[in-house]
Parts: sequence; structure tokens; C-alpha cells
Amino acid sequence: ENNITGDNCLFYDSTNKYGCYVIELNIYMDKEMELDTMSDMGYVIIGAPISRAGVFIIDKFLENQRDIQSNYPSSELILATEEKDFIEELRGMLRRWNVKGEVILSQVIKPHYARSTKNWNVTCSRETIRQYVLSETEASHLLFIDSDMICDPRVIDILKRELMGYDIVASGYPGRFGGIQTGGIGCTLFTRSALEKITFRCCEFTNHRVIDEGEMLDMDIFGQRLKFKHGYLLAIDHYDTDGSSRHIEPHPVSALRKTTNSRLLRYILLKASVKCKYN
Repeated sequence: ENNITGDNCLFYDSTNKYGCYVIELNIYMDKEMELDTMSDMGYVIIGAPISRAGVFIIDKFLENQRDIQSNYPSSELILATEEKDFIEELRGMLRRWNVKGEVILSQVIKPHYARSTKNWNVTCSRETIRQYVLSETEASHLLFIDSDMICDPRVIDILKRELMGYDIVASGYPGRFGGIQTGGIGCTLFTRSALEKITFRCCEFTNHRVIDEGEMLDMDIFGQRLKFKHGYLLAIDHYDTDGSSRHIEPHPVSALRKTTNSRLLRYILLKASVKCKYN
């Protein structure tokens, strides 16, 4: 860990745990949002990083969010974008679809040699949402649903039920190019206490190999001894840029998948990846 320096990569790590170049990510909000204080178990924020390039199913996504809010009225949608001139347009979309929520601006800070634009944009937006939830709201949970997905409108109730006894629960979803995505944060529910112990950050080495925010989260989950549950817990459609989609239904996790997704195994492999500067 201690051999990683700012010349090799950049982490968002406010604790300086990894002994490397640290940048605090500030939240920039266009206007203050008033939020009602709700019960500890009742107030859930859904967060989604978003950009113009990623709004190819925005109408389907917002219709799905409206249905989710109908099933769970004490929830709100927070969109984070790095494009300041996109904020008012997104707010107009929320109004048009009658979705309760807000749009906030994320600031992208990355090393000068970084090439993985999308990876940095998404990571900074997730961290902006995390900081916003903790500093500006009384929400008890944060649920990330990526803007290229639609899911069972009962998603909050389903994942909160699965969360009992855990800090974080994630539902797998179809990969765009085949297979099933078991990593990533595309459909993941966090308790507030879990959010206080993690930071969303990514790593890009000078050789341009990348460890994304989902993989960095895997290391934090193990290092912080957080209780994590993963499964295929609800129906999800994952869309590609051409409008096609792949669908998954709830089903059990196979013994092989449980082994390959062992927290300890993933932690060891990711630590090795950091030392080798190769994912």
C-alpha cells in the first residue's frame, strides 16, 4: 500500500489510508434543496450518475423512477452530472415525468495523465452523491440505480428486506456484452452508517490500467469489515446505447459464483492488482 504514490495513481481517500496523493472532492450545488426529515427506516435516496452521453433511455429510466416513488413515496432521486449546462435540462425532465428529486453538479478531479474519462466522471458523481446524502439529508439509505437500467418498481422494499443484518446489499444485472455483472455498483443499497465508512474512488496508473470504483469498494468492504450481501434479487433490464436490452430475473447464486466472488479472494486479487499496476 505504502509504495503507491501520486505519480502512479490517484485515490479519493480522505483518510490517506493508502499513503498516496489525496484530493478532497467538494460538492457544488446549483441551489439548496429542502428535504423533509423522515423516519430512520423510511427515507431512501436513489442516486444516479448521469451525462448527456448516457441518457439514451432517459424516458424509460424516469418512468421507472416514477413507478418506484409510487411504491415508496418516501424516496427521492438525486442525479449528479459533471456538465453544468445539463442541470436545468435534467430538472425539466424530472418535472415532466413528475419525479421528486434534484440535480447536483459533480466536480471531476483526476491526474493529468488520466484517459479513462467515463470512469472518472462516474466515480466523482458517486462520491458527490455520497457526500450530499451525508451532509445535506437525513436519509437512512442510499440506493444507486444506474441510468441505463430499469428494475422492479418494488426495488426498495426488496433490497431493504435483503439488507436485514447487513450494511450493503447488491443485486447482479446483465452485462451489456454478455454474462452477468456481479461486481459494480449499478444496483446497490447502502445504509447510512456504511456510507460514513467508505469513499468512492478509482485508480488509474500511469500505464492507464484502471481499477474502477466498484473494485475499490470491494477492498473497502473487506478492510472496513462491512457486512455485504450479493445476489440476483430482482428483475432488471440493462440497456445498450442502441436501445437493445438484456433482462435478468431473480435466481439463486451458484456455488461457483459464490466462490469466485468471495470477499477474501477479491480482496487478495485487487491488492495484487494495485501492486502490479495491472487489473
